[in-house]
Amino acid sequence: MSGCGSNNTPVTDQAESTEQTADFSTQTPSSSEVQTTDTEAPTENIPSEELQVGVFDLENGTVLLNSGYEMPILGIGCYRLSQEQAENSVYWALRDGYRLIDTARIYGNEEGVGRGIQRAIDEGICTREDIFVTTKMWTSDFDNGDAAIEASLKRLNLDYIDLMILHHSQPSNDVEAYQAMERAVEAGKLKSIGLSNYYEPDDFDRLVNATTIVPALLQNETHPYHQSKLMKEHIAQYGTVMESWFPLGGRGNTQILFSDETISSIAEAHDKTSAQVILRWHLQAGNIAIPGSSNEAHIQENCEIFDFELTENEMKQLTEIDRNERFADY
Repeated sequence: MSGCGSNNTPVTDQAESTEQTADFSTQTPSSSEVQTTDTEAPTENIPSEELQVGVFDLENGTVLLNSGYEMPILGIGCYRLSQEQAENSVYWALRDGYRLIDTARIYGNEEGVGRGIQRAIDEGICTREDIFVTTKMWTSDFDNGDAAIEASLKRLNLDYIDLMILHHSQPSNDVEAYQAMERAVEAGKLKSIGLSNYYEPDDFDRLVNATTIVPALLQNETHPYHQSKLMKEHIAQYGTVMESWFPLGGRGNTQILFSDETISSIAEAHDKTSAQVILRWHLQAGNIAIPGSSNEAHIQENCEIFDFELTENEMKQLTEIDRNERFADY
């Protein structure tokens, strides 16, 4: 990663990595295998043999997914951004060195995201292969998953999507929607697939046991006051990694976290902002983070977290402020 990367940062011990050394399941490839078809082998972000599934590489700013692809661990989120805001935020983020972009059909800004990507490519900032694009299938589209995938590809103006996620658990038809994503993996339209807003182990297992490809990622509300410890421990057996939405608490709640005495004191000790300390905590704790912003300066600030590290004691302090309380009710 350029700009947001950490090429000059030494590799450090991770307080809560999602390292997985056991076998995941018969559905999941080993860390040296690629979960794909005979005709569609990964050509982007081909993993190094030294990497292990689920272990965060803080030096290079990536994690190896159980699908065989490397994913950036810090990205730009596009929730609540207009089409124009999404285009600008994505462009600024790519210019600053981000390589992970997160959007969703329900956000209503996939076209803007696609335009931001194309602007960056046209200016030579990056290539399509450098970028990891995530979008999500909304619940009302679950009955027509194949069409939903095609529609997102068209809106994003992309030939393939790096990661598609089911946006919410919906037991009545989420298995069928996930199976549509599996078909799209076989066809080379999707590289990796995952889930969002599955908060109970039994619910996660229900879908895993009814499908073929193990989810590469679970995106749940995760932040210092809701650290998702139960689900992180559960999904580790599958080599599935945790990604945080609301990594800073979400609009209306950020100041609650920023003013927390533990967070603010650690920020002062490192001459960093509370936001930067929280984001650094996410990465060292093994959470992919996708803070959203339409503010150019904040986008830059959020990626300046690879030039310091939290000590073991500071990580312990931050672990201890977990309240297991979500800010959102969806």
